Amino acid sequence: MKAAVVVFPGSNCDRDLAVGFEQAGFDVSMVWHKDSVLPEGVDIVGVPGGFSYGDYLRCGAIAAQSPICKAVVDHANRGGYALGVCNGFQILTETGILPGALLRNAGLKYICRTVDLKVATQDSVFTEGYTAGDVIGIPIAHHDGNYFADTETRAALKDQDRVAFTYAENPNGSVDDIAGILSENRRVLGMMPHPERAADQGHGGTDGTAMFRALAGMLATA
Repeated sequence: MKAAVVVFPGSNCDRDLAVGFEQAGFDVSMVWHKDSVLPEGVDIVGVPGGFSYGDYLRCGAIAAQSPICKAVVDHANRGGYALGVCNGFQILTETGILPGALLRNAGLKYICRTVDLKVATQDSVFTEGYTAGDVIGIPIAHHDGNYFADTETRAALKDQDRVAFTYAENPNGSVDDIAGILSENRRVLGMMPHPERAADQGHGGTDGTAMFRALAGMLATA
């Protein structure tokens, strides 16, 4: 199983995401933003958190125009798997892989703490290690995590069971308490909370481990 983790100027969670994949049994390659192709045979692409390009212009907007993101879009359009966390979620919305946008937190403050998430669906390779309705503790660390989408998009997400996670107590103003969403083919997940920061007991919790293990289990039998 092969995973690629994209590294942008300003990424600061790329190594954490790589370790999350490695602990689940993936062979991980780090891919620089100026690269124009992904490693051959890659199964899943991780787009990490941080502050790509210093969050200038708009969070994720510049990164979305980088050479590697064109390859990520092609990978997703071919049915490849991808996981975007925090800034990675912002980037995936800026590329159009996922709908909606991440706005400034409703309280206009940076938030860094562990929050309770509700697993909204078990019907994806990312969430099948949980049970719908489970409450898990996952850290957040963002200033622009307020998810917004228009009424039509939100209705589609709900009707197609594409909301992956919701906040038990909304920390940032996200519409419908949305913390993570799936693509139409359910092979791309974008989420603001950091499962890679909840994959080692030494870091305070392991509720994110089930996600990486589920991915590994699926790809190992594919």
